This record gives sequence, structure tokens and C-alpha cells, in this order.
Amino acid sequence: MIELFEDKNFQGRHHELSSDCPDLQSYISRCNSIRVESGCWVLYDRPNYTGVQYIMTPGKYTDHQEWMGFNDSIKSCRFIKNVYGNSWKMRFYDGQEFRGQMAESGEDCPSVQKAFKFSEFHSCAVLDGAWALYEQANYRGRQYFLERGEYRNYTDWGATSPAVASFRRITEF
Repeated sequence: MIELFEDKNFQGRHHELSSDCPDLQSYISRCNSIRVESGCWVLYDRPNYTGVQYIMTPGKYTDHQEWMGFNDSIKSCRFIKNVYGNSWKMRFYDGQEFRGQMAESGEDCPSVQKAFKFSEFHSCAVLDGAWALYEQANYRGRQYFLERGEYRNYTDWGATSPAVASFRRITEF
């Protein structure tokens, strides 16, 4: 369950969800604080699960800056599956269409450059679990949600460039 509030510190109009919502605009006009009671969620700044993504795990977020929000616009959200269990695995490639140098990981990685000597990656396959990719090292910057499946090009996960500097497993704990 997730609860979205229009104002900071859990004030103002709010909306509670227990499942996906492709368009929040009729429920709230902005989002400045969030309470995630259970599960993991991905929030989008545009309707129909598009735009900038924010991955939320259980906790209380009194201000949109606490979840690295660029602004107070949240227009859709999805419940993330595949966050339970003990198996995470992702393969990534420095070329599109699964070409070029390949690396594999089942662990969090604060620096792709240091761990794998990749300055970027263009495609990947999520074999198990759900993952968050970040444009900057140490889990900073714009984030992207990936679930089980194939991503032949970085645009498939919503990025405008192949810059991925860190990644981590999405877990509820």
C-alpha cells in the first residue's frame, strides 16, 4: 500500500493505492510526501507509466526531495513485483542488441566503471528480480526501473542516453 499526499509532511489532499494506477490526475494534482506502508513502487511524472521514474521502498518521505524528486509531479504509479526471494540476476552489454562486451551481476553495484570497466551500457537482460539503474555512481541521479525481460536498447528502459553508472536490486527490506 502507498499513500500520496499533495503537501509536505503528509498534509493536504491524499490518495491511497494498493494496485497500479495509470492516471492519478483525478485524485491529486501534485505530490510532495509519500508513505509506503508495504511493497515497492515505481512512480512516474507522467500518466500511463511514462516519464521520469522514482523507485520507492517502504518508508516515510516527508518531501519530494527525499526520494530524489525533480519536482512534485507524480501522475502514475505501479506496484513492483519480483522483489521477494533471494535471486537477482542481470546481464548487460556495452552494445545494442546484446552485442559487445557482456557482464553479469546478482548484487548491488555502486560503480559500474570500477566494478566492470564499463563507462555505459546499451542493452541488458533481467533474468531474475527487479532492478533500479542510476545515471550516476552511488545510486544518484535519474533512475530507471527494470523488471524481468529483455532491453535491446537503453531507450527500452526509458533512458535518453546509455549512461548507467550504478545499479541495485529492488527489495522490500
